[in-house]
Amino acid sequence: MEEHRRDQRIKADFALLITSDVRTHKTDETGRTARRLLEEAGHRVVAHQIVGNDIEAIRKTLRSYLEDEDIDAILISGGTGVSSKDRTIEAVEPLLERELPGFGEIFRMLSYQEIGAAALLSRAKAGLAAGKPIFCLPGSVSAVRLALEKLILPLIGHLLWEVRR
Repeated sequence: MEEHRRDQRIKADFALLITSDVRTHKTDETGRTARRLLEEAGHRVVAHQIVGNDIEAIRKTLRSYLEDEDIDAILISGGTGVSSKDRTIEAVEPLLERELPGFGEIFRMLSYQEIGAAALLSRAKAGLAAGKPIFCLPGSVSAVRLALEKLILPLIGHLLWEVRR
């Protein structure tokens, strides 16, 4: 536990990727919420894009984030459900070098406590690629808030320390 507290001092430069066919930067409440929570915790958002629900568009943006040395971690919001338009997981999975299965499992458990059985429809996922954590979250403000407050923000410093050593 002492290591986790110590590692909270490690701050990350995040990229935000919002997948949506209808949102714009003006209407993207999820992205604004993520940015606010990250910055309030002392992290920075150094990139923020909105792309359509298209596997190649998502993958292209994600690859550019993975190649950018100024980005430490990537948060993707949207496209993690079960509809035919939800393509984020299909875009991200082939790029992951390691998966963090506990993230999705615990996210769904916490989400279940808030929204009930509908939490089972989420394919939220996390993993590592090019030495960077990638978090794939549902597109709702409440899901992003839950994931950041309960899982990502308490963990990111220690996760980066582990990945970098």
